[in-house]
Amino acid sequence: MGAKKRLPVGIEFFDELIRENFYYIDKTGLIEELLNNWGKVNLFTRPRRFGKSLNMSMLKTFFERGCDPSIFEGLKISHNVKLCEQYMGQFPVISISMKGVDGRTFEAACTALKGIIGTEAMRFQFLEDSKILSQKEKELYRQIIRIDEKNLDVYAMSEGILQQSLLNLSALLAKHYGRQVILLIDEYDVPLDKAFQYGYYDEMVSLVRNLFGNVLKTNPNLYFAVLTGCLRVSKESIFTGLNNFKVLTITDVRFDEYFGFTDADVRGILEYYGLMQKYDAVRSWYDGYQFGKVDIYCPWDVISYCDKLCSDPNAQPEDYWSNTSGNAIVRRFIDKANLQTRSEIEQLIEGREIIKEIHPELTYNELDANIENLWSVLFTTGYLTQRGEIENGRFHLAIPNREIRNLFIRQIREWFKESVGNDRRKLDNLCEAFLKKDAELIEELLGEYLWNTISIRDTAVFESKKENFYHGILLGLLGYRNDWLIKSNAESGNGYSDILIEAPSKRIGIVIEVKYAENGDMDTACTKAIKQIEEKQYTARLQEDGMRTIIRYGIACYKKECRVMVEG
Repeated sequence: MGAKKRLPVGIEFFDELIRENFYYIDKTGLIEELLNNWGKVNLFTRPRRFGKSLNMSMLKTFFERGCDPSIFEGLKISHNVKLCEQYMGQFPVISISMKGVDGRTFEAACTALKGIIGTEAMRFQFLEDSKILSQKEKELYRQIIRIDEKNLDVYAMSEGILQQSLLNLSALLAKHYGRQVILLIDEYDVPLDKAFQYGYYDEMVSLVRNLFGNVLKTNPNLYFAVLTGCLRVSKESIFTGLNNFKVLTITDVRFDEYFGFTDADVRGILEYYGLMQKYDAVRSWYDGYQFGKVDIYCPWDVISYCDKLCSDPNAQPEDYWSNTSGNAIVRRFIDKANLQTRSEIEQLIEGREIIKEIHPELTYNELDANIENLWSVLFTTGYLTQRGEIENGRFHLAIPNREIRNLFIRQIREWFKESVGNDRRKLDNLCEAFLKKDAELIEELLGEYLWNTISIRDTAVFESKKENFYHGILLGLLGYRNDWLIKSNAESGNGYSDILIEAPSKRIGIVIEVKYAENGDMDTACTKAIKQIEEKQYTARLQEDGMRTIIRYGIACYKKECRVMVEG
């Protein structure tokens, strides 16, 4: 048996993936469906890391003049011989990704956009020598690729030329080849997202509206266009007057299987690499999305985890998706959460569903107008998924899998740590209460913190780790004291204690054992915690370190309530 194919971690260029014999899950059926379900301008909205860029590279490779047919041999699209003869390698293709348009100012973003379009235009330098184009047309091309004489890394086209650049480039290519152009724009909404974050949104909307409007609206040189992005930005915002526009969102049953991995795809990859024993783990961590009517896994996660398993068969699942870029939208949502919203977040983390109206079109400026709009953004960007539509755009929403649930919990912890850090007096009182064995005051202050945060309640997903959330909250609170030595899950005596604290100036040692109170029986849970401290001899480490006074705390938590028992 020959060597296994390599896993395509981070490979976004289709021809490289095929030529270098990486493992590929065949999505070429997208080409056929795109041609059979015609749309002049097609917008696919999908979360990041679900294969948008690879699919766009596949479209470019297939349609662009000079295509090597051998790249598609054996793939699904090659079985449609007539379609391949008619379309493969027959078109000039303009392909740009707007992922890199992320300047902190409008000027920086414009420079980045000029660079992206200018670099793509440089692929067509034969236009300068074309015998079909006039001198004026060649000059139009030169304006698009003109370099700044003082900085050879910067394209010097004016903003006016930039707005006309894709339109002019499509006209020049169409005339040179005598064939309409295919336009591919990947991550179309990134410039708007960055502009919203950095405060030049209106200027960017105007630029993008003109850029897209010029090339997409009533352009006789355009055969068809495909755009991808995370959000469906309001038509009134940047697609004004575009009547030939087909939007294919994650709720649409069309093309639902071509972005992300289906269950059959995942079983195939696990069987190929001999990893079927990890199927349940892969499913619980990376499955759970629903696009149209198809159950979908995040492909980036599956490939990344399988790649790690091939080197370390005992590797545990981890968070790959959320670490690939910022998660500002979750933090923004939590920061704005009111009491009702916090309750709904708690339901989601418990594994339950909530019902929300999803707004398919939003402008970025509308995100902050109403917190209800942020539910739509969390849905379209992949932090939530749907479990079925009720009526008129109202959906059952849920957190898709364990990976995203962990992300929410992590963001909540960070938010909580920052928010409580602003109340130094209350934190001082809580820490002093631990030193003074004031169980009643600890209950009062800790209970107040629990009521003001978002709690993580009993759920089957965390059956063996119900205490972890409360453990984390306590660590965050007690970590406020920079004159204490705090150890979490430290080896001591005959086991690992939850929290060990040393207050060197007073030679006081504190042992804390946290228990989740099953059925709300907190007295029993506290007693169990104290008994565990004694049986496991968790105080041994503190005694070895010279602590003269040892205080033992059993703390029980249930939902947003706590009980504290102290000995010592």
